[in-house]
Amino acid sequence: MNAYTAKNNGKDLIKAFSPVQIIGPFQKFFNKIVSGSYPLFIAAIIALFWANFFGESYHSVWHTELAFSIGSFHISKSLLHWINDALMTIFFFVVGLEIKRELLVGELASIKKAILPIAAAIGGMLVPGAIYAVLNYNTAAASGWAIPMATDIAFSLAVLAIVGKKIPFGIRIFLSAFAIADDLGAVLIIAVFYTQSIAWNYIMISLVLIGSLALANLLWIRWTLVYALLGICIWVAIMGSGIHATIAGVIVALFIPAKGRYDTRTFIDKVNASLNQFDCKVECGHTILLNKDHQSAVQNIELACHDVETPLQRLFHGLDIWVAFLILPLFALSNAGVSLDIENISYAMTHPVGLGILLGLVLGKPLGITLFTFLAVKLLKVPLLSGIHWHHIIGASMLGGIGFTMSLFISGLSFSSFELIEISKIGILSASILSGIFGITVLKLNIKL
Repeated sequence: MNAYTAKNNGKDLIKAFSPVQIIGPFQKFFNKIVSGSYPLFIAAIIALFWANFFGESYHSVWHTELAFSIGSFHISKSLLHWINDALMTIFFFVVGLEIKRELLVGELASIKKAILPIAAAIGGMLVPGAIYAVLNYNTAAASGWAIPMATDIAFSLAVLAIVGKKIPFGIRIFLSAFAIADDLGAVLIIAVFYTQSIAWNYIMISLVLIGSLALANLLWIRWTLVYALLGICIWVAIMGSGIHATIAGVIVALFIPAKGRYDTRTFIDKVNASLNQFDCKVECGHTILLNKDHQSAVQNIELACHDVETPLQRLFHGLDIWVAFLILPLFALSNAGVSLDIENISYAMTHPVGLGILLGLVLGKPLGITLFTFLAVKLLKVPLLSGIHWHHIIGASMLGGIGFTMSLFISGLSFSSFELIEISKIGILSASILSGIFGITVLKLNIKL
């Protein structure tokens, strides 16, 4: 059996067991994000139902203390804090992996490609933040200025999917790219502006551990267990330093190797060599267990696939399902519950916090994103992606006002007052719903026109 026949047999096997259409990396990412938004949405609905009909039970469950002790080491936090400080670190880790991928090979990989989404993200952060800051200037709620800066990538892309395939594919890329750049900005803001005090001894320990992480990468260590153990230690050290513990997730993600054990050419050679072991001149049978050479070939192909895949890919694909179907729904379930009676809503919408969040997300986001995108195109001569027109940019910028996950997270960091947290939740939920409706309306109207 020659190499040509082996290759063709391999191709026949692939065709027989694969879908006809090959889905690109971005389309897979888009599909995962959209499907992952459903459990998040369901969890938010359950949280609202639970908080409005069984309010006492809702709050008591999430404030149950959960403690861990090993010798003299003791940590005790409420269930809500474990979700927000520990589980959300994994969410931020996955966000960090996606940011690194975008910086290396995605829409942020070159200055030319990155200018437009970064400009959009900057505008989408500055204008909403300024609106909130003006309305809450010199008040106890001034620290919430970053709440309307965030975009929820899962919900915004899910709402965009409702519009259908008639909009240009490039608008999905634009929305996801500026939402990822937006996430990077939010991470920096949390690290810089939401740190109350710094314990320098823990900072030094963190730096030593991060140095070990960088060394492991330089030494070409590809065992994810090494990075996991160092990551946990970094999380504990950063939590002790006073910086919010979730930042550890992004820091660790940036040091995860983005190269496999060997290159694509070596992978192809190894797979072809294994395919040459499939000699089916005689009946092969219905199972590879009948042929030791076939068993060995399949195991070698599996090992080759593992070795050519980067640790970054493996961790992202291994964790994103847990994030989408467990961590984010748990976060929504524990954080989105708020009383929605008429009196609460009307009070929240006239309060400077609620009004600042509402106007920041619904008005500030589209204004900032569209304006800074326009400036980038006109002043820096950056072209819009193929098929995209300005009405698409306006519609996508309105969807950028869906702040849900990150806005709720920053709200919890901004306020210690239960009243202000409740007001901010109402503002975030209202603004996210309105932004989704306005975005869909603008995009659908332009499809009809």
